[in-house]
Amino acid sequence: MTDKQTNEQVADSAAKFDRIRRAHQSEVAEDYVEMISELIATTGEARTVDLAARFGVTSPTVNAIIQRLQREDLVETRPYRSIFLTDKGKALAEASQARHQIVRDFLVTIGVPASIAEEDAEGVEHHVSEETLRVFADITKRGTV
Repeated sequence: MTDKQTNEQVADSAAKFDRIRRAHQSEVAEDYVEMISELIATTGEARTVDLAARFGVTSPTVNAIIQRLQREDLVETRPYRSIFLTDKGKALAEASQARHQIVRDFLVTIGVPASIAEEDAEGVEHHVSEETLRVFADITKRGTV
């Protein structure tokens, strides 16, 4: 193996892990804006206490994440009020929900029981490329691999 091959392999490996790190960083934001959107749609509001209960974390944990989402212009909060999605947050929530649906539908198409597909899609949706999502959607439309 030449030094050039080794350098290329190292660069490829570094790029792969960089993509994975970025996916992990966006995963929390996507999960939170999705849940905020769902809470607003089903209960009319999203509160810190509701998010803490849904995610099984403490209110201080939720508050820290909400502060991060505010810095990223994904949510707005007002004293003694609910949490609101910004336009950017709404767009991210819609995109995350669409990704989730594509992955879930694909898993069901290949024979995974719906309840398991729903749970598995929650993790997979954050870690697949747009190209892979297109293939999942195409297979789902055809109804067969």
